[in-house]
Amino acid sequence: MLCAMDGHPDSPARDYTRIALAIGFLRENAAARPDLATVARHAGLSEHHFQRLFTRWAGVSPKRFLQWLTLEDARRRLAATRNTLDLAAELGLSGGSRLHDLFVTLEAVSPGEALGGGAGIDIRWGLHDSPFGSALLGLSTRGICALHFVDGADEARERLHETWPRAALQRDQDGTAETAQRIFAPLREARQPLSVLVKGSNFQVQVWRALLALPAGALTTYGELATAIGRPGAARAVGSAVGANAIAYLIPCHRVIRASGVISDYRWGAERKAAMLLREAAQAGG
Repeated sequence: MLCAMDGHPDSPARDYTRIALAIGFLRENAAARPDLATVARHAGLSEHHFQRLFTRWAGVSPKRFLQWLTLEDARRRLAATRNTLDLAAELGLSGGSRLHDLFVTLEAVSPGEALGGGAGIDIRWGLHDSPFGSALLGLSTRGICALHFVDGADEARERLHETWPRAALQRDQDGTAETAQRIFAPLREARQPLSVLVKGSNFQVQVWRALLALPAGALTTYGELATAIGRPGAARAVGSAVGANAIAYLIPCHRVIRASGVISDYRWGAERKAAMLLREAAQAGG
């Protein structure tokens, strides 16, 4: 159990640790509808501090989040998103100008660059606090090439090396800080476009482009995503492509859930996935 004194200043990453604990408890006990006192006690906080922390982080109260966790609400969001994906498919999911309301543009490395494991690519990286924990951010001259949630610098270097084994890696905490702030800024703030550089097959890149067509607060399923890219029988392959995404949050694989409405199957943890969806829904007015 996590303990803290009321009024003690904390980092966003530490805040997220407490929020994730509460989210896990709420997900496991949603049917019982635990009251504020019970959830606060589980998080090791007073009711007052927990209510304030949760609302500041999420933009909604714990009670509203509990309502959002219901399968009925998830199914409503899935139904609303289906029209968005249909429209995006009609407009052409591969069109960069349609992606993410011009916020994120995606470029894939060439096959030769992919086989080279990043040879000749310089990557600056930093480890930054975020609303969803400690985030590794990797930047190349062509854009963001890595975004993972990690426990420390050793894991950060390991994740970078897995994706770009032959790239030249240099830690640059100060040089990556501004981009990290832009990535995790509240949705209501004006945003400058961000470029993303990925390594993947043509099919994977197609799936990632389709994900970028989903607006904040939206949900879809693996089957609907497969249909949107013109491969209605490829839900399992779509799931594999979603799981291979190395750009957390910006390429929003967290917006894909099971057709039943259950939130699971996330590379960086189901609690983090629920946290991202909740925060987006709150900021988008969902």
